[in-house]
Amino acid sequence: MPAVSKGDGMRGLAVFISDIRNCKSKEAEIKRINKELANIRSKFKGDRALDGYSKKKYVCKLLFIFLLGHDIDFGHMEAVNLLSSNRYTEKQIGYLFISVLVNSNSELIRLINNAIKNDLASRNPTFMGLALHCIANVGSREMAEAFAGEIPRILVAGDTMDSVKQSAALCLLRLYRTSPDLVPMGDWTSRVVHLLNDQHLGVVTAATSLITTLAQKNPEEFKTSVSLAVSRLSRIVTSASTDLQDYTYYFVPAPWLSVKLLRLLQCYPPPEDPAVRGRLTECLEAILNKAQEPPKSKKVQHSNAKNAVLFEAISLVIHHDSEPNLLVRACNQLGQFLQHRETNLRYLALESMCTLASSEFSHEAVKTHIETVINALKTERDVSVRQRAVDLLYAMCDRSNAQQIVAEMLSYLETADYSIREEIVLKVAILAEKYAVDYTWYVDTILNLIRIAGDYVSEEVWYRVIQIVINRDDVQGYAAKTVFEALQASACHENLVKVGGYILGEFGNLIAGDPRSSPLTQFHLLHSKFHLCSVPTRALLLSTYIKFVNLFPEVKGTIQDVLRSDSQLKNADVELQQRAVEYLRLSTVASTDILATVLEEMPPFPERESSILAKLKKKKGPSTVTDLEEAKRERSADVNGGPEPAPASTSAVSTPSPSADLLGLGAAPPAPAGPPPSSGGLLVDVFSDSPSAAAPLAPGSEDNFARFVCKNNGVLFENQLLQIGLKSEFRQNLGRMFIFYGNKTSTQFLNFTPTLICSDDLQANLSLQTKPVDPAVDGGAQVQQAVNIECVSDFTEAPVLNIQFRYGGTFQNVSVKLPITLNKFFQPTEMASQDFFQRWKQLSNPQQEVQSIFKAKHPMDTEVTKAKIIGFGSALLEEVDPNPANFVGAGIIHTRTAQIGCLLRLEPNLQAQMYRLTLRTSRETVSQRLCELLSEQF
Repeated sequence: MPAVSKGDGMRGLAVFISDIRNCKSKEAEIKRINKELANIRSKFKGDRALDGYSKKKYVCKLLFIFLLGHDIDFGHMEAVNLLSSNRYTEKQIGYLFISVLVNSNSELIRLINNAIKNDLASRNPTFMGLALHCIANVGSREMAEAFAGEIPRILVAGDTMDSVKQSAALCLLRLYRTSPDLVPMGDWTSRVVHLLNDQHLGVVTAATSLITTLAQKNPEEFKTSVSLAVSRLSRIVTSASTDLQDYTYYFVPAPWLSVKLLRLLQCYPPPEDPAVRGRLTECLEAILNKAQEPPKSKKVQHSNAKNAVLFEAISLVIHHDSEPNLLVRACNQLGQFLQHRETNLRYLALESMCTLASSEFSHEAVKTHIETVINALKTERDVSVRQRAVDLLYAMCDRSNAQQIVAEMLSYLETADYSIREEIVLKVAILAEKYAVDYTWYVDTILNLIRIAGDYVSEEVWYRVIQIVINRDDVQGYAAKTVFEALQASACHENLVKVGGYILGEFGNLIAGDPRSSPLTQFHLLHSKFHLCSVPTRALLLSTYIKFVNLFPEVKGTIQDVLRSDSQLKNADVELQQRAVEYLRLSTVASTDILATVLEEMPPFPERESSILAKLKKKKGPSTVTDLEEAKRERSADVNGGPEPAPASTSAVSTPSPSADLLGLGAAPPAPAGPPPSSGGLLVDVFSDSPSAAAPLAPGSEDNFARFVCKNNGVLFENQLLQIGLKSEFRQNLGRMFIFYGNKTSTQFLNFTPTLICSDDLQANLSLQTKPVDPAVDGGAQVQQAVNIECVSDFTEAPVLNIQFRYGGTFQNVSVKLPITLNKFFQPTEMASQDFFQRWKQLSNPQQEVQSIFKAKHPMDTEVTKAKIIGFGSALLEEVDPNPANFVGAGIIHTRTAQIGCLLRLEPNLQAQMYRLTLRTSRETVSQRLCELLSEQF
């Protein structure tokens, strides 16, 4: 920047500012300002032309007056004139005035644009920088129209100075954010990517910000940035702090650039090139390793910069969700932050662990920190941190810890901040329903919830209790007895009265045999609450009374007296009055048979998505990620309460909605069905044996297929246009898979046709049924398709999913292997050591055993191995094998025709980096297939 000459001090400006500061009152300040404005106006209108210094001084005074909050309605032309000056300070003040005071509708905008064009063409780096800053500060649509085509050329020109490249990249970023339609994509896009290799780290930092924003909208144009970003990140991570002296911040080399590069990599799936992928893994491991090193400085700036890079690296690990070792390490690192003295770190650690809990590989590792999270819930002073702790408990919950987590949430609910009570109530209700092994515990939990936080129990919660009690015969008597006892408290919340009235009206007869809960006692108990309730609750109780007339004829007279009373027949509320009149008349004129027919027990409710879950989604607000990515980690043995799966013979047309899924998972509503298929229909026969039109398997399909052997949820395939995700559940020989198709572009897909292709042998052993999806998929939208699965007999092949559609007039054809494998129909079996080895000896025939010895492909981590064996479907049997380093498992493969017992034993040799895997089942083909699948995981 040019040096400021001695005459640029502007003494008159300094005196004016001093006068303003010395004013004793607002009136004195206004008087001084008005005097100065009059003086400036007279100078501008005077006969004598002002020199550049005087114009600059007076424009500065106007700018100062404007910043004090006063309107300025003149001086704009003088500021524009300053732009043509060759002195830096004069031009700078002119641009500053324009950036602050000139709006995009000004008549001077054409003059300003001409001045800016002249400066951009001058090749003077100082003047070019001022012009670019002005464009970015104004950022109007007019500016974008005038300069969006010129700035990219400056950015990629070989003779442009580094400081100008920085300004040009940030200026273009600003214009793209305000007017993306005016920034043309062209030849410059491929050249701007190579700025990531620039020697000047300031240029690289600015270019990374620009490329990240552009790649989010145009991933295909900037996909080459991945390898360059990994290369640059590798050089930063492996460098010593002295190598990048100008960009080292408190011993952390280029932290801002590192964070930006990691964010850029989150715009894309894991690199397909093994070399690039390996180098990225090394970078992430190095960042995690540095987090374990002792700090090089005690100053907070050092820890902030170091942790910023660490958290962004963890976000990238979670985004890729493909490296079990990194996921577990990230979880362990975050676990250390849970007890850090810095509140912000604890908050960020809890937030990141919520996302980690949804990964197949890190879920178990997250669960090990449950006691720390519960302690945070009890002791944290910051309500936002406590809320994140609640979110993490919800995310890490499964059948093994559900009762503990629900109990802790209920305990915390009594003292919780009022702003988060409703959300906690919804989460407790969802977890209690989803993981209830014994539904008596579910009933107790919900009634306790109403007792503790009745004001925050929405209608959706108590509606859901009623639905579940009505649909489950085994819990109806217990529910009636429990609500009867709860209603005996002197003070009951109105929601408890609603639940009690409904359940006793339906199932009060189940406890009427006990003298302590006789029909008359039940009626008097409910009626004692009647006058304290609101009109809707009174209306419900009147319906309960008429139900009692049918259930207990002996209380008919008592109830008729209540209905006949003036307080009912002449009630001011028309609804209560109408019910009293109609119910009284019904009980008087109807015969016993008619009464029994009209007032018979409610039929079971149809299964659908839990309304509580829908309310929680609505309360949490729209998410920035797809349903697939935010879905909690689900495993087949962890959830209850859903209906039985539809039999395989059900036609595709009558497939139940995804919300009526196998295990009660809340899925998004199904996409509307398209028109009926014709001869050239939208969805051909799912068992078509003419796959001639199908494309070969996409690159990486086999690797992605192998990753799903031990997990059920995740991204199966992704390119620049399309993302295919899966969410599936299996129970015994039945399963259901939801396939999510995401359009990553802004252009609509047409004739979108997914097809399942099975060989003849596979058709005989695996039954698949599906529904068509909408043939048009809007840009940025996601549709889903449900597939009902039945394992008829053991099989070795996998179906192929072929997707054909038109994108921008171009025909697209993608094929991937669908990960439906034999182990998905595994049901884990717990066995004692003696039973295991007794069964092991029984399966000793040569054709029943298959053994494989192979070299480890991944780090031999004990926790990851355990997670994979559990994810494979078998039970992991602890303390069964005499060698504690070995892993043994047991389970049963369920098919329609047979149940096949399976025992496995995995023996690691850490020194040789080898495994020996032995599988014994009662069927040779099953042993062979399971051995092939599992050996590929290690």
